[in-house]
Amino acid sequence: MEEIIFDDIGSYPLPEGVSKEWIQNAFKTREEDEKLFTVINDAFQQKIDAGVDVPTYPQYQDMNEQFLKVIRDSNCCDSPFEVKLECARIEELEAIEKVAKAYKEQFGETLKVRICVTGPTELYLREFGGTQYTDIYSLLAKSVNNFVRNSMRSAKNFKITTVSIDEPSIGLNPEITFDENDIISALTNASKAASKWGADVEIHLHSPLYYNLACEAPTINVIGVESAGTPSYLELIDRKILEDTDSFLRLGIARTDIFTLAGVLNEMYCTNVWKDQKYLSEIVSQLETPDTITKRLRVYYRRFGNLIKYVGPDCGLGSWPNQRMAFILLSNVAQGIRNFKGFL
Repeated sequence: MEEIIFDDIGSYPLPEGVSKEWIQNAFKTREEDEKLFTVINDAFQQKIDAGVDVPTYPQYQDMNEQFLKVIRDSNCCDSPFEVKLECARIEELEAIEKVAKAYKEQFGETLKVRICVTGPTELYLREFGGTQYTDIYSLLAKSVNNFVRNSMRSAKNFKITTVSIDEPSIGLNPEITFDENDIISALTNASKAASKWGADVEIHLHSPLYYNLACEAPTINVIGVESAGTPSYLELIDRKILEDTDSFLRLGIARTDIFTLAGVLNEMYCTNVWKDQKYLSEIVSQLETPDTITKRLRVYYRRFGNLIKYVGPDCGLGSWPNQRMAFILLSNVAQGIRNFKGFL
């Protein structure tokens, strides 16, 4: 059996007493880096402590604005929409150097990290909606590639082994008017550096309707599917297409749709768990338990076997009520994977 790797999608609840507004401002002004980096590092350390094999830095910024603010800055571009390599920085990676250094000292090995970059399709839709400027689309793909390339080049105390291209709109947004070859080309150009440096390249989709486009991009080798919340998505995946294109799966084995999960408890207890929070923790103690997670993984493994390379929660945990619950969910996933390996 190939090793199954536990990763996470990125976003994470803020600690108590820290608001989204404060975080936004701290990233904008960079005047309170010490506190900002502590918030990032504490959350990142929680992911490591919960047992995530390849953790993503906690995403506390808007997934589009984080990259577009740099791409829109004329001082950071060689030409419009083409960001200079030295400007293409993911600020959170600067913060986690400290945790990664401590990890290296404690365990004598380099921490493996997953980074998440917003894909060219997503960035394009945010800026231009349904209009079609193929040349700008391909420039955005080059810029995304520069963010990845610069991140991999600059990492000191950790190694970026997994790069996720985040494209939630592909398969969902009817405004996408580019033809399939343009999309395949943009996805390929956005992930060239990652592939060249030997990282696994995942695509994070919210619907796998057009997953075959990612399979056809030679630089992408892992297709992410939110299969815990929507198991029927797996019906859309053809094993043969994966095998023919040397593609693997990243499957969601824990649900992250917190509002639907809370709805289950509301019905069970005839209450509103957001107001009456004593039942809220049952999401991780009764619903998304290690046993539930193991069962899902066993079902998926019977179906896809060694084509499963990564597993973890469906999506990010940023909308979860607090860090404690998010930490328990990640710990449950780690335990669920251990149980699964025990069955094998």
